[in-house]
Amino acid sequence: MKLSIIIPSLNNLEYLKILISSIEKNSLYNHEIIVHVNENLDNTSIYLEEKKIKFTYSDKNIGLCSAVNKAAGLATTDYILYTHDDMYFLPNWDLVLEKEIKKTNNKFFYFSGTMLQKKGADLTLDAGTNFDNFNEEYLLNNYKDINMFDHQGSHWAPHVVHKDIWNIIGGFSEEYNPGDGSDSDLNMKLWNSGVRIFKGLNDFKVYHFGSISMRKKKDLIKNNGTKTFLKKWGITPRFFFKHYLKTGTIYNGPLTNPKKTIIFFIELFICKIKKGLI
Repeated sequence: MKLSIIIPSLNNLEYLKILISSIEKNSLYNHEIIVHVNENLDNTSIYLEEKKIKFTYSDKNIGLCSAVNKAAGLATTDYILYTHDDMYFLPNWDLVLEKEIKKTNNKFFYFSGTMLQKKGADLTLDAGTNFDNFNEEYLLNNYKDINMFDHQGSHWAPHVVHKDIWNIIGGFSEEYNPGDGSDSDLNMKLWNSGVRIFKGLNDFKVYHFGSISMRKKKDLIKNNGTKTFLKKWGITPRFFFKHYLKTGTIYNGPLTNPKKTIIFFIELFICKIKKGLI
């Protein structure tokens, strides 16, 4: 089962090399890799041309959402997988996805990976904080021992959706450029399109260097994704995660509509007040 792996990148060549190397070494299948190159100040395009990897290009940073959408336009497989350019895909990740997709037997799903990172991620493991001190051997020897569980409502990269569903919802919403809040919005659009399987897979593991990807660069003007989401949908991302996606809880099957409890209505009312104050 081949996937189209979409990678937005901004002058981040050394990390991109690690990511692509991990995909080449640790995948069961020969996947289609498509990169969007922003600015190209570090000659990322030359590396990709030498590797015969597809890419799109902009001479300025067009933002994560626009970059992903542009690259995804070249996808030829049935599945769109989006990842940051500062990740390392661990062995058997695509076998795990293949089993889940075949088991689901429909197009209405959203599967995401589980991140390992020095701090601030699902699982904690220190295999280096940058490309200079990355300890690949240590990572490969220890990642299997660090686990959580298959979890509900994950909305973090890397994540995969069927291309037909991706096209129905129009990919990422570009009003979220440079990227803050875009994952939450994507999940809301998926929900409104009938997707109820939002599953984070424990065995689909990636290592994340953290705060290296393109939307974290200091030269970006940060869009307030929470306000953009609230204005668009009338609720906060936190409300959506808690009452709809049940983010972080143990996966126990497709989601259902949220229970309309007193707490639900109180927190919904608070969302409406916040929206009115924007």
